[in-house]
Amino acid sequence: MDGSVVLRVADECAGFLDSVVDQDWTAPIPGMEWTVAQVVAHMSECVLWYSIDLAAGERVLDTMEMRVRPESEAIDLVATLRSAAGVLARVVDGMPPESRGWHPHGRADASGFAAMACDEMLVHTADVGHGLGREFAPSAELSDATVRRLFPWAPTDTDRWTMLLWANGRADLPGHERQVDWKWHCAPLDEWDGVNPSKVPDLKA
Repeated sequence: MDGSVVLRVADECAGFLDSVVDQDWTAPIPGMEWTVAQVVAHMSECVLWYSIDLAAGERVLDTMEMRVRPESEAIDLVATLRSAAGVLARVVDGMPPESRGWHPHGRADASGFAAMACDEMLVHTADVGHGLGREFAPSAELSDATVRRLFPWAPTDTDRWTMLLWANGRADLPGHERQVDWKWHCAPLDEWDGVNPSKVPDLKA
């Protein structure tokens, strides 16, 4: 996962969002506490934060308050998402291979941050579609790349978009437990211990 994949995912998601800018973005999304506009704003915030977190290294850098205004025009929110993805793509491609950044789910490398941004964009664009009564179905290639990088424990015998939704707790998968307290594996894949991290209890100090 590199900057080019981030840009491709952003292009697919933004293309879908562009197609629905004339609909009511104040509509609530079923099962969520956010409106369509709030979800799209959140997507950009996440992507921008990943740029900062990767550039900051392994320290927790919480000195900023970053907010994308959901009351903005829909077309401007889409443009913001494209811009945020462009920033992250350049940070990802510009970092040395050994670089790590802080994330609650682990010491993510550049590919991990790229994949998490792709996951945010893909899944939340599907949420937007759910809120507006429109189906979003990204390419199997991009869905597969995101699943394999962040959810290496996911089964491989079903549609990759369905698998990505399942891994994010958005869909059921026959024969497999629903993913409720799911987590990403954002550290390098060669550091994965072979266990689904949602099965590992959090250690409290």
